[in-house]
Amino acid sequence: MATRGKRWSANRKAVDPNIRYTVEQAVELLKAGASCKFDETVDVAVRLGVDPKHADQMVRGAVALPHGTGKTVRVLVFAQGDAARAALEAGADFVGADDLIEKINSEGWTDFDKAVATRDLMGKVGKLGRVLGPRGLMPNPKIGTVVGPDQIAETVRELKGGKIDFRVEKAGIVHAGIGKASMSATALRENLVALMSTLMRLKPSTAKGTYLRGAALSTTMGAGIRLDVNDLNRMVEA
Repeated sequence: MATRGKRWSANRKAVDPNIRYTVEQAVELLKAGASCKFDETVDVAVRLGVDPKHADQMVRGAVALPHGTGKTVRVLVFAQGDAARAALEAGADFVGADDLIEKINSEGWTDFDKAVATRDLMGKVGKLGRVLGPRGLMPNPKIGTVVGPDQIAETVRELKGGKIDFRVEKAGIVHAGIGKASMSATALRENLVALMSTLMRLKPSTAKGTYLRGAALSTTMGAGIRLDVNDLNRMVEA
C-alpha cells in the first residue's frame, strides 16, 4: 500500500469531500494548504453537461484572465513585414516565418508556450500540425491565435498578460490553470469568475439538462476542494 506524505495527509484532513464549499471558503483553504517550497499552480476542473462526442456540443475557447496566470509566457509569432515588427514591439519572444517553420519542422523545436500566426501564413504553418498539434501549440482561429496583421500586437499582449485557452475533454471536463497560490484571494476569485463567465457564455444550444454540474479547485500538491455550484453561479451572475 502506498505511503502518503504528511503534507498530503494534512491537506486531506482540512478538506471535507462531502462539503461543497463557497468560492471564498475554497480559496482560503487552498491558500492555507499551499506549503510547498515552490509556488503551486491553482487549477480548476469544471464538469459540464455536454457530450463532446457530438461536434455541436464541443466547448472550446479562450479567456484573458484579469490578473494573469502568474507564469512567464513565451510567445512565438509567425508573421512577416509590418506584422512581424508589431509582434516584436508588443513583446513576442520569437518572430519569423519560413525560418521558424523550418526550425520546427526539421528539429521538432517547441521551446515556447503559445503560438500565433497571421492568416496569410497559415497555409505554411498548417504543415506543422504533426509537431504542434499534439502539444496544443497549433495556432487556431477558434481560440484567437490566427489573426489579421492589425490584430497581432493586441493578441501578443493578451497572451503575455495571461490569456488561456481551454477545451472540454471526453468526459465533459474542462481543466484550466487560473493562477498561482501566492496570488491574492481576490485575484484568484476574479480569475475564476472570468473563466466561468466565458464557459457559461459558450453553452451549446443543444446541451440538455443542467449545464454546470460541478467544479473543484486544487493546487499542484493539494487536495481537490469541491465548490458550491449555486454560489459559483451567483458570482458569475453578479
